[in-house]
Amino acid sequence: MRRMLRRFILLLALALPLQAQAAFEPTPQDRADLTRIEAYLNSLTTLRAKFLQVAPDGSISGGQAVLARPGRMRFEYDPPAPFLLVAAHGQLVFQDNSIKQTSQIPLSSTPLGMLLAPQVKLSGDIAVIGMQRLPGEIDVTIVRSAAPGDGTLTLVFADAPMTLRQWKVVDAQRKETRVTLFNAELGGSVDAKMFEPVQMPTPSGGG
Repeated sequence: MRRMLRRFILLLALALPLQAQAAFEPTPQDRADLTRIEAYLNSLTTLRAKFLQVAPDGSISGGQAVLARPGRMRFEYDPPAPFLLVAAHGQLVFQDNSIKQTSQIPLSSTPLGMLLAPQVKLSGDIAVIGMQRLPGEIDVTIVRSAAPGDGTLTLVFADAPMTLRQWKVVDAQRKETRVTLFNAELGGSVDAKMFEPVQMPTPSGGG
């Protein structure tokens, strides 16, 4: 479990293969939907939800998720998993309470950084490389324009009304990590302290 969750952190930072992506040419309907998606994401201030995470090996974990745009996120895993994932202050911090250890990477280097940006714009710095429509659903796959081989993020939206319900990250071996949100509540205030990792005890010195 611990190795699987550490891998998930790496997937947030390093995703998708070093293969060329076919050019995506949006249709008029695509452009209209992308405009709606931008408006929805930029109107999203706070979100609370339960989450279910499926790792590449099929392992499943869950917990509570809180997003507060821009730039803040908290994933608190249900026991017995002793893990906490927090985005704040431009960093993505992974905390393993069982061994009292934290690790961090710049949020800007992760696919989720695109979702938590102050202003989401699905052009320019972000490139849309694919869209898919299913009944009641729209999927959009995006990359950073300057480094398309560094990672992809697929956002899955329920339509009418538009709601973010899932995202997918794919690693360089084409292995997918999927996070699904349930019982989402939008709006309201959140305590800024939620986005600070728990302070670890300082080991006592010898002698």
